[in-house]
Amino acid sequence: MHALTTLLKSFLDSSPHLTGSFTELVRYTLPVLSFLILSGAFLSLFSLPRKKEIFARLVAADGTSYPINHLEALIGRTGNADVVLSDRSVDRIHATLSGNGKGGWTVYDIDSKRGTFVNGTEVTEPFALHDGDTVTFGKADMTFRIVASEEEAEVLRQRRIVRPLPPWTSLLLLTILQGMLCLQLCIEKNAQATYTIVMVFLGYTLLMWVYFTMMRLWHITGFELEIIAFYLTSICLSVTTSSKWTLLPKQLLSVPLGIVLMLFMGRLLSNLDKIRRYYRWIMAGIALALIASALLLGSLKNGATNWIRIGGFSFQPSELAKLCYVFAGSATLDRLFRKRNLSLFLVLSFAMILSLAMMNDFGTASVFFVTFLVISFLRSGDFATLLLMLGGAVSAGAMALVAKPYIWARFSTWRHAMEYSSAGGYQQARTLTAISSGGLLGTGPGGGFLKRVAAADTDLVFGMMCEECGLITAVFAVLCIIALSAFAIRSAMSCRSSFYMIAACSATTMLIFQTALNVFGCTDLLPLTGVTFPFVSNGGSSMLLSWGLIAFLKAADTRPGASFVYRRSYREQRRRLGALADEEFPEAESCVDSPEEEGDDQ
Repeated sequence: MHALTTLLKSFLDSSPHLTGSFTELVRYTLPVLSFLILSGAFLSLFSLPRKKEIFARLVAADGTSYPINHLEALIGRTGNADVVLSDRSVDRIHATLSGNGKGGWTVYDIDSKRGTFVNGTEVTEPFALHDGDTVTFGKADMTFRIVASEEEAEVLRQRRIVRPLPPWTSLLLLTILQGMLCLQLCIEKNAQATYTIVMVFLGYTLLMWVYFTMMRLWHITGFELEIIAFYLTSICLSVTTSSKWTLLPKQLLSVPLGIVLMLFMGRLLSNLDKIRRYYRWIMAGIALALIASALLLGSLKNGATNWIRIGGFSFQPSELAKLCYVFAGSATLDRLFRKRNLSLFLVLSFAMILSLAMMNDFGTASVFFVTFLVISFLRSGDFATLLLMLGGAVSAGAMALVAKPYIWARFSTWRHAMEYSSAGGYQQARTLTAISSGGLLGTGPGGGFLKRVAAADTDLVFGMMCEECGLITAVFAVLCIIALSAFAIRSAMSCRSSFYMIAACSATTMLIFQTALNVFGCTDLLPLTGVTFPFVSNGGSSMLLSWGLIAFLKAADTRPGASFVYRRSYREQRRRLGALADEEFPEAESCVDSPEEEGDDQ
């Protein structure tokens, strides 16, 4: 292989006209390939309807049926409840029903005035429900029923069952894009780097194809999130090669580790019972342990003591702590209305943010704080409390500016980078120049000058993308993060559990807020905070976090066969319907709408 790469480099060096033409081809082709790869993923993410399933129902004495569309349902008189009962004896927030996804159901009373009863027995703690049980909320008697196949068959008959777009075309285009990036970077680098570049890109492409093939053998059909992640990671390998090609093997190693972490998180997320009982507490403990290890053992780097070095490797514990924090902060519906649980979450958040402030890692602290605000609102819905917290944060930030002069120095050059281009605005001034020189199409991967500036491939990576890959490609990278966030919000409407909804929204909050800090910091719209661009910035810890957060989005995706967390395939849908489904939904196995069904749905 060494001989082949040496021969390749010799041929490239001896053909300057050919290499120049290829560079121009890459500059013009990269935005086109980006559009083709991502447009298919975007369309597939947002074109598929998600009708709510019916898991159970409550039947009143007068025959009125109240469907339970989630594995967690709030019962009460408030209009925000999943089951709204008009009986005045029912509290605004009276009780919750919780299912484990395997047919088991539990009822919880939420400190109601007239109580909740099952077959005449008062519910004072979580109480198991069975098909046919009589549940009394206040004075309203209801019969609990596991959903009948006739009702579910009617729901499925009315919904459009459409497979996600096959991933193979996008995979082929991604492979072409990676091959072009690899060859262009070989042109720009020396002979010693060529072997590493070829082997890393070859290994990455092989990893991508193996992952998709294994998932398809596992009957998974939805890969839009992974296609976006693999696209952004390809850009990451390009900027890493351009800036510090010797770090390519380490960066490549972080990708399969991130995928394994994503699959492991998916395994944990698939069991709501264990999440309720102890997973959340374990994750909270791990988050605190990671932050404590950085606080006690961290070494100084770029002004913050948030790095731990082991041998030749270094990592940021705070990056993995973000993943555990989202897991621990999300809550199932039966936990949302208990003040004790919210208080414990406040203590956890305060400990995390204070520890990060003591390490001078204010960029990461701001990411934690914004995520904390989102989780707190989703758990409480109380704007007044959030405004009070925000006011306290502003006061704490003002005190930090006084106590930490170097932070104030960053604010003093904010929006004046060009005036302080040889002092505090050095990095941003060069980044702005690089963005301008890159234009719409860029100078070509490896052909920029910003790579010689410190932190070009991490904190300033948006500017490096703009310079080498062009503004169009950089905008596509930002749109990827926005698409992930929009998908999470859309999926939240049909999540099986409030845990998945809160986790998906808080995970994308981290993704989009980090992206905003990186992009706006590079363009001098915000002070430079040292926060990475998800998937794109060089760094193993950041890559692990980015792939791990994808697991929360996969958990919120309830499309049949689209998620390795929620693995209900089209065939499983058919089996659940039984014989009636074969009569009323004969095309369930093929999962393709007939023209009549499409017309009815529209």
